[in-house]
Amino acid sequence: MFRKLTAEFIGTFWLVLGGCGSAVLAAGVPDVGIGYLGVALAFGLTVVTMAYAIGHISGCHLNPAVSVGLWAGGRFPTSELLPYIVIQVAGGIAGAYAVYMIASGQPGFDLAGGLASNGYGEHSPGGYDLTSSFITEVLMTFMFLIVILGATHKLSSPGFAGLAIGLSLTLIHLISIPVTNTSVNPARSTGPALFVGDWALSQLWLFWVAPLIGAILAGVIYRWLSPNED
Repeated sequence: MFRKLTAEFIGTFWLVLGGCGSAVLAAGVPDVGIGYLGVALAFGLTVVTMAYAIGHISGCHLNPAVSVGLWAGGRFPTSELLPYIVIQVAGGIAGAYAVYMIASGQPGFDLAGGLASNGYGEHSPGGYDLTSSFITEVLMTFMFLIVILGATHKLSSPGFAGLAIGLSLTLIHLISIPVTNTSVNPARSTGPALFVGDWALSQLWLFWVAPLIGAILAGVIYRWLSPNED
């Protein structure tokens, strides 16, 4: 169990460092900035790389919503759920701290920029309201878990699961970065919010509630859709 939790910490750290780091450090660089497409790819690549690095150790959840969705789908034991969530959040905080430490070395850096935090209303990249943001996070997480549950099913091709899951996360970011800056992952949202404080913390509830709802719905529905797990 300790090895599993260590792997989850490292993996979630990498997801936040790679994904949020690309948004903070590289997305807006003049002339060579990677933009939304680059950030979306960065998040997808963190999952692809970790899937093959630690998937055989911990399952490579990297996300409380994924753990909860797998639990709801009958794929993950209740006894391991809370430890996974706690260590994923810890990894997310560590990743956000690494991004902060790097970014703060640039003259003029200001946490008011958000450190890639998620938000709605005036803190949504496209100005989307609470309702749109809630719907987006539920649907994106729902579809993410449907892909995960399908790609890791015993009748699927396990060697390609990491690629399918990483590409789905890239697509999710392409759709929803303008709406919420894309969460679908409470650990990814919690890390930056703790450093930004203020509005990021006050809006953090959405990025726990909506992804967990989407994940549970996906777990229950996929369990009905494909019951031949045994």
